[in-house]
Amino acid sequence: MKLATYKDGSRDGQLVVVSRDLGMAHYASGIATRLQQVLDDWNFLLPQLQDLSTQLNQGRARHAFPFDPSLCMAPLPRAYQWISAEAYLQPLDDLRQAGAGELPPPGGGEPLLLQGASDDFLGPCDDIVVRSEEGGIDFGAGLAVVTGDIPMGVSPPAALDGVRLVLLVNDVGLRHLGQAELARDQAPVLGRPAAAFAPLAVTPDELGSAWQGGRVHLPVRVDWNGRKAGACDAGAGMHFHFGQLISHLCKTRRLRAGAIVGSGRVVDSDAKAGYCSIAVQRARERLAHGEARTGYLRFGDSVRIEVKGEDEVSVFGAIDQDVAGLG
Repeated sequence: MKLATYKDGSRDGQLVVVSRDLGMAHYASGIATRLQQVLDDWNFLLPQLQDLSTQLNQGRARHAFPFDPSLCMAPLPRAYQWISAEAYLQPLDDLRQAGAGELPPPGGGEPLLLQGASDDFLGPCDDIVVRSEEGGIDFGAGLAVVTGDIPMGVSPPAALDGVRLVLLVNDVGLRHLGQAELARDQAPVLGRPAAAFAPLAVTPDELGSAWQGGRVHLPVRVDWNGRKAGACDAGAGMHFHFGQLISHLCKTRRLRAGAIVGSGRVVDSDAKAGYCSIAVQRARERLAHGEARTGYLRFGDSVRIEVKGEDEVSVFGAIDQDVAGLG
């Protein structure tokens, strides 16, 4: 099942069910108006949404209309919690040893978790608005999951049972600001502006065989100003799967329904696959040439991030953003 949130002038938007081919949509207002409602009452509302999804995919939904991703907010326009990890451990460790200053410190063999702002996510077509280019504007293409209620002390396998939905995220970074915060032994806050999400939240079963072992085994494609920056395998290099990330997070706390846990930027061990973050590319250049040669994003640049399944149908829809200055 694929779910989206349409803009309606409110903070939380209007929940819609979207067909598997992304062609048609249907308001879910007869079942639930907001995605958080569904997460709060998952077992009762899920079967009703699945019935609507089946009717939509079979062309039997009476009030269906063409799906328009430009009208979408983030699937969860605001969430109770947003945690991003650095799940692609080994490639990043190698690049850190090369002296890549833009990358955060290692997690000591455990997942490195970063708290992000969850009160104001960007929709898939919203501009990345920043005050200055000097902050080191970077995209960070990755995957994320939305959880149900997860108890403290949960095991990784049990944590995976609590995954409700899978998302595609652009975890935007201001690398220079973030590095300055790390240099002061502070967790990045100013360096982590609002993240953007692809229009669709999908249940794990929609991924078919690509959802294995708590990982999404599909390439994440990033286009920068219309040119391919990368098509990185999201599954092979993911050292910590989502069950492990959630379990680690729940060592000292429980999670409530609607928490979002991200993988961090996808890093493919094969450099020929390109990059899902400019900071990673700059680190590789420093390793190969002694200096970084790729600059960060500038005002007017565009970024497109998408994942396609084996049938070449977009799984989450595309994140398609421009970079703009404040005011």
